[in-house]
Amino acid sequence: MARLLRAATWGLFPWRGYCSQKTKGELCRDFVEALKAVVGGSHVSTATVVREQHGRDESVHRCEPPDAVVWPQNVEQVSRLAALCYRQGVPIIPFGTGTGLEGGVCAVQGGVCVNLTHMDRILELNLEDFSVVVEPGVTRKALNVHLRDSGLWFPVDPGADASLCGMAATGASGTNAVRYGTMRDNVLNLEVVLPDGRLLHTAGQGRHFRKSAAGYNLTGLFVGSEGTLGLITATTLRLHPAPEAIVAATCAFPSVQAAVDSTVHILQAAVPVARIEFLDEVMMDACNRYSKLNCSVAPTLFLEFHGSQQALEEQLQRTEEIVQQNGASDFSWAKAAEERSQLWTARHNAWYAALAMRPGCKGYSTDVCVPISRLPEILVQTKEDLNASGLTGSIVGHVGDGNFHCILLVNPDDAEELGRVKAFAEQLGSQPASHPLFQAHLSCSSWIGLFFDAPSSAWQR
Repeated sequence: MARLLRAATWGLFPWRGYCSQKTKGELCRDFVEALKAVVGGSHVSTATVVREQHGRDESVHRCEPPDAVVWPQNVEQVSRLAALCYRQGVPIIPFGTGTGLEGGVCAVQGGVCVNLTHMDRILELNLEDFSVVVEPGVTRKALNVHLRDSGLWFPVDPGADASLCGMAATGASGTNAVRYGTMRDNVLNLEVVLPDGRLLHTAGQGRHFRKSAAGYNLTGLFVGSEGTLGLITATTLRLHPAPEAIVAATCAFPSVQAAVDSTVHILQAAVPVARIEFLDEVMMDACNRYSKLNCSVAPTLFLEFHGSQQALEEQLQRTEEIVQQNGASDFSWAKAAEERSQLWTARHNAWYAALAMRPGCKGYSTDVCVPISRLPEILVQTKEDLNASGLTGSIVGHVGDGNFHCILLVNPDDAEELGRVKAFAEQLGSQPASHPLFQAHLSCSSWIGLFFDAPSSAWQR
């Protein structure tokens, strides 16, 4: 999509080989001074260590530093920076918390990294309308702390304490999506600075309607655009009532098939589960070691239920019946907040637990989503393929949505191992004739990216 947009708008952008054809890593002095004039000298850096910090995220991709990093303090400065870069043809790379796994912040053609973390205000909270407006520096945890006494919360939880505007830009999902939806379902409006510096409110300025049939769905266009269409400088989010009671549960299974079959049966039984996460035995062993858990080393489901006390008892009883029919053992639940926190912290730290299995190596995560009806078959086949590949890896997934990840550990200096990872990922992302309903997508860490030519970021050509 981004390539098509770039191709379609190629002639509209003034390309001047920015700063008189300087090589990557250099910006002419006049341009740097112009940046300082916009945001102040203390909010511009061309220091190597700062640029390198902004040229990588949590992914496998090698560092691709920008030529300069700027910290705007408000939307007006962002607009002026975008206009300045637009006139000179300088690439712009938005930067939030740097927690991505796809290399989206890598400045493959240099340019200016716009770090938006200094814009960290909660601009407006509408308790009666269940909405809030936040700037890019506000993270999901900070928002929920702010909401703690309001009776509301924001449930989209990708694991990392990511920027909420960054989550909108990447179309983030997470463990609660099975009940509360993804960012695409929870963003009501966006304030966006376009490449030439113009300001756009995708649903109209100040609007936070729950639905609208008027005009184009511009909000949906920008959610998930990954910085290729503009810089998101504020997002209006849908809030949800905080649940009266919460219970988490775990259960181990004799096989991957049994665990995933249970997932499908729970959903078919209309149990309103809030979270249902799958971890294979390799990941469970890694989490036990890294997060000091004491769970069975077996294919496991982590579940969570939200509702009234009476509703939770019914949900737990029905779920326990279903999982026992599929051979589950060690079904246990946690009602205390501390116990639940320990469980979900371990799940959120699964990436780091996997990396600890093979110190010194890099992690590569696939991101596959399939129809729920095909999930058992495809996940079992993927597990068999992973075992046959000889790679070190594990499987985790938001299986309530038909979504799972293979976390592969790879030595970036081993060409033969890279080749095996490539073959596995391509096989996983293919659409074999035997699976006509198989719908899968690899994450943005494409194979161009895995060989350390990171995917392009905003407005880079």
